[in-house]
Amino acid sequence: MIGLARGTRAQRALVTKAHRGGTEIVVPVVGIAETVRGIGPRDAAVNLTLGQFAPHHPLDEPTARLAGALLGAANSNSTIDALVAAEAISRQPSLLVTGDVDDLEPLLDGHSGVSLERI
Repeated sequence: MIGLARGTRAQRALVTKAHRGGTEIVVPVVGIAETVRGIGPRDAAVNLTLGQFAPHHPLDEPTARLAGALLGAANSNSTIDALVAAEAISRQPSLLVTGDVDDLEPLLDGHSGVSLERI
């Protein structure tokens, strides 16, 4: 989100390609929590960027439970990454675009319906 908000060319190209292909782009609610810090001018670019994407789906109990199971299976304590992974799994097939590939790979082990792409 921050890369898109800053106008990073690679991220913008990815979004343009997805829109042209009719692909829904979903930003997990925990991703929003990690990128906004209030209602001030610092968040303006992020908020404008978020407005380009599909409406945000609330985090639900099944997704949270799946995230917990992923944490246990991966012997991890990265709750936010597990929540992002669980969201991607619940929307298979999915492409998860992230800078945290190394953290997400163990959480997604065995879930072939989710592809990872490093940004």
